[in-house]
Amino acid sequence: MLKIWTDGSCLGNPGPGGWAFVATDGVHSAERSGGEVNTTNNRMELMAVLRAITAAQRHSEIEIHTDSQYVKNGMQTWIKNWRKNNWRTADKKPVKNQDLWQKLDEAASKIKIHWVWVRGHNGEELNERCDELARTAATGLKQ
Repeated sequence: MLKIWTDGSCLGNPGPGGWAFVATDGVHSAERSGGEVNTTNNRMELMAVLRAITAAQRHSEIEIHTDSQYVKNGMQTWIKNWRKNNWRTADKKPVKNQDLWQKLDEAASKIKIHWVWVRGHNGEELNERCDELARTAATGLKQ
């Protein structure tokens, strides 16, 4: 099974941000990263997962490792009610980052995903590598 680690970073929040993912099937691996000039940490966390899932579409099943409870809980729990409530939260406010949540929802509907939460900055090699790639992408956009 393809295993993917993701991370997002933001300098200033809002400010320059970066996203990254590392994917491995146990034999081969790939790294991707990018960023935006003016964004937030949560948007970059979402973008990292969206880019990873999009890149993995030829696989029928993947495992996503994220240190973002926001992304994991959103995809496993909250999104069902957001869809049902016309993209409104429980207190009837618009869902933040709705554009990315909807794109992620669409991409995730085409592939079976196993979600794994990892503690950030805890020495897990591929999580640390994603953090480094995302911070580097964000730093490259800093003015």
